[in-house]
Amino acid sequence: MPYQPNDLLSRHFAESGHDLISKVEEQLNLVSANSPNIPIYRDMILTVLRMAQEDHNRWNAKITLQALRELEQAFRVLEQFKGRRKVTVFGSARTPTEHPLYAMARELGAALARSDMMVITGAGGGIMAAAHEGAGLAHSLGFNITLPFEQHANPTVDGTTNLLPFHFFFTRKLFFVKEADALVLCPGGFGTLDEALEVLTLIQTGKSPLVPVVLLDVPGGKFWQGALDFIQQQLEENRYILPTDMKLVTLLHSVDEAVAHINQFYGNFHSSRWLKHQFLIRMHHALSDQAIEHMQTAFADLCLSGHFHQHAYSDEDHEEAQYSHLVRLVFNFTARNHGRLRELVDYINLPENWAQSSPQVHQRIREPSKVT
Repeated sequence: MPYQPNDLLSRHFAESGHDLISKVEEQLNLVSANSPNIPIYRDMILTVLRMAQEDHNRWNAKITLQALRELEQAFRVLEQFKGRRKVTVFGSARTPTEHPLYAMARELGAALARSDMMVITGAGGGIMAAAHEGAGLAHSLGFNITLPFEQHANPTVDGTTNLLPFHFFFTRKLFFVKEADALVLCPGGFGTLDEALEVLTLIQTGKSPLVPVVLLDVPGGKFWQGALDFIQQQLEENRYILPTDMKLVTLLHSVDEAVAHINQFYGNFHSSRWLKHQFLIRMHHALSDQAIEHMQTAFADLCLSGHFHQHAYSDEDHEEAQYSHLVRLVFNFTARNHGRLRELVDYINLPENWAQSSPQVHQRIREPSKVT
């Protein structure tokens, strides 16, 4: 959604008699005069100034400072890896090297690297060490947490610029999900279960973009199957979740299947975003007229009103030019039932639903009403 400046902040300082707003604008123009983000930076600074003016609690100020520093450092370090697909891998730090799951996680890291995807873990031992070991440093990122125990980074990323330390769990969790184009969860303890449920909650509620979530276990393993049985029997049957919410997660027992599942998700689907009040899916291939016609009825429940439309990039989309080669599928999404949205993504990923490739394919797409 477009950013709306916080008028309350401006009014607060205007009414207080302090000419802070113009001074803040003056300083911002010295460092970032042409940035479209000036209103955002202004509100960030004014927020801190209001905290300083009220000066209620030293602990609150220290939390804000630490979180802001961690966010800024992470944004800066991760900028060099922008544009690379990344997969976050969770699992127990206490998995011994001789356990079959360790070998599986190491194989997973290697397979993801061969698909040119980076592996993100908490940088610890066990499953995390195995995944990084398989991927190698060039395809590894570690988000470490500073704890009085189990905080040492694994040998693959320790002492490198691919390791980011975090003081707060909540900032670390943000980047586990924000940077992930997919998530693979191996068996683990409280932390792994916490991540699994939080990720599913974020996707289910639309607070995080739709990405593939894989529960990975050894052949014959019962860890995740037991968890899924509980979810189905207690959550789904009691209607605490929708039956289609189970589409947000996939249980697999093979590394090859896990990597193929992730690659298939991006077979045609590229990414998604909200464009004002409409939902937009970027695709590598246009859909055929027959596929679009079928969607109008098969996935009508996803539309709050109107129909599905697809069109080529337009400057009026106000999007980054780097995505100009991608086709857009646009509709008035209800913002509910993201399990059904996952079914739509699976549908557009089927090659038989793509339009025949030709240089005129974008010109043949029927133009919808303008997206504003």
